[in-house]
This record gives sequence, structure tokens and C-alpha cells, in this order.
Amino acid sequence: MANLIRIESDSLGNIEVPSTALWGAQTQRSIENFSIGTDKMPRKLIYALAEIKQAAATVNNHLGMLDNKKCELIVKAASEIAAGQHDSHFPLKVWQTGSGTQTNMNVNEVISNLAALASGEPLGSKSPVHPNDHANMSQSTNDTFPAAIHIAAGKELTQRLLPELELLATAFEQKSFEWREIVKIGRTHLQDAVPLTLGQEASAWQIQVSTAKTRIEAAMKEIFPLPLGGTAIGTGLNAPKNFGDEIAKELAILTLLPFTSAANKFSIMASHDGLVNLMTQIKMLAVTLYKIFNDLRLLSCGPRAGISEIELPENEPGSSIMPGKINPTQCEAMTMVCTQVIGLDTAMAMAGSGGHLQMNVYKPLIGFNLLHSIDLLSDACCSSRKNMIEGLKANHSKIKKDLDQSLMLITALTPKIGYEKASEIAQYAHKNMLNLREAAIQLGYVTADDFDIIVDPATMINLDL
Repeated sequence: MANLIRIESDSLGNIEVPSTALWGAQTQRSIENFSIGTDKMPRKLIYALAEIKQAAATVNNHLGMLDNKKCELIVKAASEIAAGQHDSHFPLKVWQTGSGTQTNMNVNEVISNLAALASGEPLGSKSPVHPNDHANMSQSTNDTFPAAIHIAAGKELTQRLLPELELLATAFEQKSFEWREIVKIGRTHLQDAVPLTLGQEASAWQIQVSTAKTRIEAAMKEIFPLPLGGTAIGTGLNAPKNFGDEIAKELAILTLLPFTSAANKFSIMASHDGLVNLMTQIKMLAVTLYKIFNDLRLLSCGPRAGISEIELPENEPGSSIMPGKINPTQCEAMTMVCTQVIGLDTAMAMAGSGGHLQMNVYKPLIGFNLLHSIDLLSDACCSSRKNMIEGLKANHSKIKKDLDQSLMLITALTPKIGYEKASEIAQYAHKNMLNLREAAIQLGYVTADDFDIIVDPATMINLDL
């Protein structure tokens, strides 16, 4: 057993740590004290913390706080962590201290031990880089952890979700153009309504997605100011002057995102309203996508006994008992993701309201829910676009059949004969299994020639809209 463990120490005393683990005493205590669920701290959050450590070492060196050797060791170790080279050494669960201190220390301890290995020192020696004194220099978990959420969310949105939304909107735009001349019956209250083109219907989906993307981009402006330099509660205790400005500049270079130092660090550290607002806009995206994908599965329902105006790609068998059945599985996956994100937003809103005085103690939940939502929606948008949206086809014969037998085309006659007579024609046609033309002529309210001129679906559509 002696070869399998080593003895580490912290302010509470000694503790056994696996001999090859790069983490130290505080991480080990968290492993033992918080065995709750299976949700581990998101890797992207760990990488963002590592980038903060790298930037902090560089700034501390420039400001004369950290010598060149220690700076080099920290930068090298942190950059390796941010590149995903040591993922197995970050075992901590989301459900831990509400500040995220144990995850911050996990990163500090791994940096310290990587520096020790690079310098020929034993693991746990805390030499030449100490996890608190050097890796955590000029920092507190209270400013680094929320900053890491800002950074991770900014990168994931910029690199993944926003590009996927652009591609999804473009896919809908292409369908709108492809279907621009296909006149179909509209529906309100799930009942027949006046006509539009299938292209116009698809254009609504395009604009909804584009608008959701714009909302998220606007909300992102609140996460670019960082609380770094505020240390424990926002006063900047133990951080050198200008640290906040300098580290924000360094992180902007590292991430290629416009991070700045928050003018008032108390507000960002005591509450996380900007992150809650960002999650709200991501929830709004989920609401948007839920509606769109319900539209798609309604329009594709069938193929013989439903609306069946759109044909979905046949990707996999839909039933274990009904041969030949094909289901709208991409729609189902997307709407499940959207439902999950809406639930995560509710938890996030409660977490955001849970701050007390100078501290919000729901940081791990906030980071997890936000990043998990971005990840789910990014994947779902990509999957549905590639496996469904780009392969959508219009069912021309079914669209024409529905249009020809619609009673709501009578709306075009209302200005000529009045609402009551038009309504009588529609009801008469429905009860007597006639088309509108036959009913109108039998009732004597309009001539055949006038009906053909006025009740023309193609003339009821404003193609400029």
C-alpha cells in the first residue's frame, strides 16, 4: 500500500493521496467529502481556470511579483491543462462547495505538481511552485471561478453554438428559397386558414433562429467584463495595482475575445446576473427551437393519415413492431434537449437569486447548467441540420390536395359578397361535401367566372413578405 499512496498535508493536517495523482490534499478531501452524483466539473471550465492561471502568472511576473522560473513553470503547466493533456487529474464533482474553491485548488495543485515534476522534485513537495502562494497569486476563488465561467461560456458560444445557429438559419433560408413558389394552406388554431407559400413558412423559422442568435450575442456583452483583481470580495486585497486590467488584456489575447476588467467588481462577485441573463437568452433559443421542431413534426406527420406536407429523411427504422415505420426522431431529440434546457434555466434563475451579501454560493451549478445547455444545443442544432433540415422535401401532391379542398379560400370572396354570405358558402360546402366553387354557384352568390378570378390562391399571397 505504501507504494500506492503518498501523504499530503494542508491546513487541516495530513491526508492520503494516490501516489501518481497530480492533485493534492484539498482535492482529495473534496473527493472523500462530496461523493454526490456523477456530474463532474465541466472540462471547459477547468481549461478556462487554467488560462486564468497562465495569464495571472504572466501578469504577476510583469508586475515583479513572481520570478521568471516560477512564471515559466506555471505557464507551461497551465497551458498543458488548457490543452486537455491532464484531464484525468480533475475528478471533482459539480456538487461541492458553492464557491468552487475545491476545483480552483484542484487546478492549483495540479499546476504545483506538474512544476515539481518538471523540476525534479517529488509530487506533493509544493516546490518550486506552491499551489496557494504562486499558482493562486493575486487571486481568490471568488474572482477566478466566476471569471472562468465567463471565459468558458464566451468561448463555447463563439466557437460552437453561434456558428451552429448561423448554419441552421442558412439551412432554413435555403429551404425558404427552394420552396418559394409552393402555395399551401396555412393553419391557425391547428385549423385551416388562408394560404401562404411553404417558403414563407420556412422563412419564419429562419428569422426565429437568427433573432435568437442576436439575443444571445447581445447578452454576451455582460460576460466580457471580468471580476479578476477583486480577490475575496471585490476590494482587491492582496492583488497588485492594475492586476485586473492587465490580466483582462492577457486573457483577451489568449482567448481572442474582448474581455475587460469590470469597473465594479463587487456586483459581478456578489451576483451573477449577467450569466443568468445569458442563460435566459439560451432558454429563449430553446423555446424558439421547440416551436420550430414541433411545426416540422406536425407538417411531416403521416405519411398516409396525417398532414404530410413535408417529407423527412428516412434515417433509421422507427418501430420495433411496426415494419416500415419512420419517426421524426431528430425533432424528438431536439425537443427533449429544449425541455432539458428550459429546466436548467429555472434552476439557474434560482441559483442566481441565491447570493448573500458579497457572495453567491451556487457557482458550480451556474457554470455547469450554462455550459451543459450550450453543449446540448450546439450538438442538437448540428445533428438536426445534417440529419434532417438539409434533407427536407416538400410533398407537392399532398400540398395541392389540401389547398384545393380548403374552405378558408372563401376569405378572398368576403370583400365582394360580405362575411355572412361567404360564411354560408363555406358551411354549405362542408355540410354537402362540395368544393367552394360548386357551393358558391349553387347558392347564387357569385358567378363561375367571378369565382375563378377572385378565389385564386396564387393571388392571395404577398410574395414581398
